[in-house]
Amino acid sequence: MRTLTGITPSGTLHIGNYFGAMRPAIEAQASGDCFYFIANYHSMTSVTDAAERRKNTLGIALDWLACGLDPKVSVFWRQSDVPEVTELTWLIGSLTPMGLLERAHSYKDKTAKGISPNFGLFAYPVLMAADILLYDTHRVPVGKDQKQHLEMTRDIAIKFNEAYGENTLVVPEPVIGEEIAIIPGLDGQKMSKSYGNTIEIFGEEKALRKKIMGIVMDSRTPAEPKPDADRNLAIQLLRLVAPKDVALDFESRLRAGGLGYGDLKKALFEHYWDYFSAARARRAELVANLDHVEAVLRDGAQRARAVASVVLRRARLASGIE
Repeated sequence: MRTLTGITPSGTLHIGNYFGAMRPAIEAQASGDCFYFIANYHSMTSVTDAAERRKNTLGIALDWLACGLDPKVSVFWRQSDVPEVTELTWLIGSLTPMGLLERAHSYKDKTAKGISPNFGLFAYPVLMAADILLYDTHRVPVGKDQKQHLEMTRDIAIKFNEAYGENTLVVPEPVIGEEIAIIPGLDGQKMSKSYGNTIEIFGEEKALRKKIMGIVMDSRTPAEPKPDADRNLAIQLLRLVAPKDVALDFESRLRAGGLGYGDLKKALFEHYWDYFSAARARRAELVANLDHVEAVLRDGAQRARAVASVVLRRARLASGIE
């Protein structure tokens, strides 16, 4: 059972990305046959600076490899290194009803926010469908925001199979796991680059320490008991990066009174810094050997193309293109 995950190159990785989506995706490697790709074609609907796209694409490769994606176990490649995906996009797009694309929530939401309604944005679900169908994917982990696109992928595959042969394309199943964790940012809102409230994984130590020590707390004195300690922002973040018993101990001390917010934030920084220390060391090694990173992506693309070429030829033969 093959599982596929697409990763949009969207800038600096923060702990919200990691705990909300990255860690569960990487842990899926244990089940085997996992495909991961960096969706740099998809980034073209929002990023028009070529240098920024290259930087973000490389950054995603470094981040995921540093955080535990194992290219010996899984297949990891850059979307644009498998040209078969653009041809399959045309083959399936030629049968995709306009009405289906016009109903896409993502397109409606983005244009409502003022994003220019271009072809790439409108046809995004078709390219996403090609990403999935090109690799005989059986399972696609999706959150609520992508569930409709996976349903559209299924509709597109079924329509293609009805036209050209029922066994041409594998119809994938969505994997709707537990609700993706919403990680609070430094201001208590959902952690997001757009809110400017993130804690980066691979940032500079001094700047990150300053960020965490700058978390705003209430005006209660250290001696006062805090019966709402479980809702304290620093405690919520500490639960992510500290051993369970350590986080519970700090929560108990805060609830009882006697623990200063400064000491709590200092502990949060230390546990956070330690939690990602191995990933930072691994990323530094990768940055010093970018030829290796490029080789990993090239090898992943070759392995991905070995599957993609078979599926594309099947679709070409079925549809009469060859």
